[in-house]
Amino acid sequence: MVDVLVPLEQEGTEAVISNWLKAVGDQVALNDPLVELETDKVSVEVPAPVAGRLAEILVAAGSQATPGMVLARIDTAEAQVEGAPPQQQTAPDQPDMSGWHSPAVRKALAETGLDPTAIIGSGRGGRLTRADVDRSAASASVAAAPAPRPKPAPGLQGQSVPHDTMRLAIARNMLNSVRESPQVTAVFEADFSAIMGHRAAHRKAFEAQGIALSYTAYIVMAAAQAMQAVPQVNSRWHDSHLELFSDINIGVGTALGDRGLVVPVIRRVQGLSLLGIAAQLQDLTTRARDGALKPEDMRGGTFTISNHGVSGSLLAAPIIIHQPQSAILGIGKLEKRVVVREVGGMDTIQIRPMAYVSLTIDHRVLDGYQTNAWLTAFVQALETWDA
Repeated sequence: MVDVLVPLEQEGTEAVISNWLKAVGDQVALNDPLVELETDKVSVEVPAPVAGRLAEILVAAGSQATPGMVLARIDTAEAQVEGAPPQQQTAPDQPDMSGWHSPAVRKALAETGLDPTAIIGSGRGGRLTRADVDRSAASASVAAAPAPRPKPAPGLQGQSVPHDTMRLAIARNMLNSVRESPQVTAVFEADFSAIMGHRAAHRKAFEAQGIALSYTAYIVMAAAQAMQAVPQVNSRWHDSHLELFSDINIGVGTALGDRGLVVPVIRRVQGLSLLGIAAQLQDLTTRARDGALKPEDMRGGTFTISNHGVSGSLLAAPIIIHQPQSAILGIGKLEKRVVVREVGGMDTIQIRPMAYVSLTIDHRVLDGYQTNAWLTAFVQALETWDA
């Protein structure tokens, strides 16, 4: 018997068994996906460490999984003989109750009678998860339910929507962050004229290399430059000392719609060019929205950027710090505003592309002077970009 273990690199994140992809008695090949683990940030498939027959499942779907925990056991003595005809499986492009869906999903489909082809999967490669079927069933029940009858006494009416694993984990992380550190927000305004001019001049050259040049790439680079003015922003608080990081690893919040939020990390930004930042950003955000991120893609961040303005908000405060970091940058919606600029000693009224930028800090680490100094350096980097 060979044990199937929760990967040790899961340490630091809470994982829950999302669903089993194989059933007891199934033959498995080396590296066949066995089970899906869902953390607060990503879904991960645990592969079979050896070939054989899945003899035991020790942890049920919905249970917590800690690093090193034994999830199942594989009997290697009953591995399929090489050259023997494999068990018949249904082609992946034809979703079927026997071969393509996990046992948990097959059970849910059988209970609900739903058509799997009508449900959008959120798992890797678009695979259906039990949560996808449950949400679809809940929506169908609400749509089919008759209109509620008025009650004789006034009261609130609604429906109960269970939290998924990612939403529960996000809620715990946000609450723990607020409890952990006193958080204060400072707000500046930034003129994006120089950035827009540079982007207009270089966007086609980037596209010729297959790289999209986004405003976020400039923001990441400007944040790294501002760390030179106030390195304490790139740090971690300990009760006995402040840990200053030489590497600037910047996480960029990426919204997944109703599925929550993930924060993939661009590493060692201090040594990257604008092209290098844009390339990594494109790769990470694409894989985030495809559900293809790995746990290591979201570890080791020393600073985080929340570009909340892409969804329309001018200002969000406080943007809760991604523990155990010391600060988080917020970027509001970019829009044209009327501003006053001095030209030749005279005040003039101009229309400029402006955005509010905020820095929420751990007040144990940083004071107002350092916070404002960092924002000053950040805004200056944006507004003096060499076209």
